[in-house]
Amino acid sequence: MLAFTPELLLFGLGLLLLLTVLAGNLSSRFGLPALIGFLALGMLAGSDGPGGIQFENYLAAQMIGVACLVFILFSGGLDTDWKAVRGGALPAAVLATLGVVISAGIVAAAAIVLLDFSLLQGFLLGAVVASTDAAAVFAIMRSHGLPLNGRVQGLIELESGSNDPMAVFLVGAALLLITVPGTQVPALVPEFAIQMAVGAVTGLGVGLGMVVILRRLRLQVGGLALVVSVAAALLSYGLAGMLKGNGFLAAYLAGIVAGTREFPGKRTISLFQDGAAWLAQVVMFLTLGLLVFPAQLQAVTVPGLAITAVLMLVARPVSVFICLAPFRDYGWREKLFVSWAGLRGAVPIVLATFPIVAGVQSAQTIFNIVFFVVVLSSLIQGPTLGWVANRLQVNEAEPAVEPPAP
Repeated sequence: MLAFTPELLLFGLGLLLLLTVLAGNLSSRFGLPALIGFLALGMLAGSDGPGGIQFENYLAAQMIGVACLVFILFSGGLDTDWKAVRGGALPAAVLATLGVVISAGIVAAAAIVLLDFSLLQGFLLGAVVASTDAAAVFAIMRSHGLPLNGRVQGLIELESGSNDPMAVFLVGAALLLITVPGTQVPALVPEFAIQMAVGAVTGLGVGLGMVVILRRLRLQVGGLALVVSVAAALLSYGLAGMLKGNGFLAAYLAGIVAGTREFPGKRTISLFQDGAAWLAQVVMFLTLGLLVFPAQLQAVTVPGLAITAVLMLVARPVSVFICLAPFRDYGWREKLFVSWAGLRGAVPIVLATFPIVAGVQSAQTIFNIVFFVVVLSSLIQGPTLGWVANRLQVNEAEPAVEPPAP
């Protein structure tokens, strides 16, 4: 029997990370999102798989997931070309708030009718799966290089990066209503406004602060600039949370604000943060995969299929068409594509750990259904994004070819 030593632990962790990357690369070769490979290896390494790793600490997984999402959002914001996407800021904001609420409401109604959930249980499930996932969307948009027109790409990127705060708020509200009976819903509205305002101001301040520090210090050791960028990502989330703001919004906006300005080592920092975001995805999906017991998924196959169908074919399209109705620049083809591009990924799974940590009834069932929904969304929507873009003709316009001179 091998002795448990630091060397063995580090070797095993390194090997697991390497195998996860290889699994993600293999899944990409078959046209599937890399997260499928990450999750699959996590499940194989878990207690139900041949790896036999016993891991059922949902609180630790939640903390790991939150930390990883901070770097994913910060990197996504840093790489966002604000000049190219700012035209979609207003419709993206509507989708990221009202759209999430509409999706959550429709899924909640479906869960009540189809799964015999209570009103609050249905609302909780709807809130968990309502937001699109920045990690999944950023990864597919950038790794596959989909040639979308700028208006559609900007809308999708901004929405996926900014709709997590609303989902987090709705999940927190649902848990509060369940665990603290008598809570008044109207009293939660001012709290939401405060969270968003504080998160936005914090993100703006940290993003500007990062730029000022890098400009003023002119660090002689290049690696220290990378440390500053890591500190900015952590400070944005942590400071916003301490001030009762939304840390996810702060992290994303801090990245966007820093990305719109020039500072020493910007390209190096951007490349480093991109690598950190990929590492965060690997760690997050691997950890979440370890939490899943494949033997339990069979019991939620039918509910999972039902909720996935409602989410993909009803809730998401309805929310998109309602929210984009005032914006006449978006035609029905673009609205359909935005509907199909609403991938679910790590965020819903991370949010699904909150009810388990809070000890909510049926929390494990909700977690398993959410995992099922995420996998189906990745398997169905991810590989078909390019094909749908071609069919709906939302690709970037090809330059006109001059006719040959007579």
